[in-house]
Amino acid sequence: MDYREIITVEPGKCGGKPCIRGMRITVYDVLGYLASGMTREEILNDFPYLREEDIQACLAYAAERERNVRVR
Repeated sequence: MDYREIITVEPGKCGGKPCIRGMRITVYDVLGYLASGMTREEILNDFPYLREEDIQACLAYAAERERNVRVR
């Protein structure tokens, strides 16, 4: 799966933060829910317009960003 098919960035939406499929839910939101202990199932139940692939795309996006972090 290529997260770039799911994660979108639009300057006028959510302050230009990466969002899921052009909606107003950010990658940061989903990662925050996961970090707080919510399961994928809980997220999908709370946000029925999200798909399993959306959550996976958020994780892939975060992994790619982490790979590109440089220590100074």
